[in-house]
Parts: sequence; C-alpha cells; structure tokens
Amino acid sequence: MKIDWSAIGSVFGVSLVFTVGLVVLFTLGIRGLTRREQAAAQGDSAALAVTGAYVCFAACAAAVAYGIFLIVSKN
Repeated sequence: MKIDWSAIGSVFGVSLVFTVGLVVLFTLGIRGLTRREQAAAQGDSAALAVTGAYVCFAACAAAVAYGIFLIVSKN
C-alpha cells in the first residue's frame, strides 16, 4: 500500500482555503447585520450593508449545499 502524500496535501490545502473563506463570508454577513443595528440606533439607513450581508449568507448556503451535493452524488 502506497500513500499519495501530494494528494493528501492538496486536499488539505483546498479544504483549509475553503473553510477559511466560508468563515470570512459568514463573519462579513454578521458584520453587515451589526451595521444595520448601529445605523438604526443612529437613525440612518444601512441598505448596502444589509444587502451585502444577505449575499454573504446566500454564498455560504450555496457552498454548503454544493458540499452536500458532492457528498451525496454517486460518481
């Protein structure tokens, strides 16, 4: 039995990048919703921040759904 260390390394690297990317997207979404609350307290509008937050959450949901699709698909 021979272990392909380069394949394991590439899977680790890709997994790390995508995990960090999803965490950053989710954090940006939370930050956008926080800006909405801050703007509401000051009487301002933060429509761009809220729209960006929803886009970040949608991207996170799409990435999770794609991951589940890859796991479930029978290739």
